[in-house]
Amino acid sequence: MQATAYTFDPQTRTGSVLLDDGTPVPFDAAAFDAGGLRLLRPGQRVRIETTGGGEERRVTLVTLQTF
Repeated sequence: MQATAYTFDPQTRTGSVLLDDGTPVPFDAAAFDAGGLRLLRPGQRVRIETTGGGEERRVTLVTLQTF
């Protein structure tokens, strides 16, 4: 699934992404670390993997979207 990086705190490696419908979804340090990234800038297109749905949706992986 694709999304856009919305917020990112490099100290805690946590942040949030916006789904294409505008829904914000937070991610934790484990999801960030799973993608192997060092930094994330707001506005970057990312690929995410999630589990659950609705209010229980959790991001399990954040990595850069490549074409």
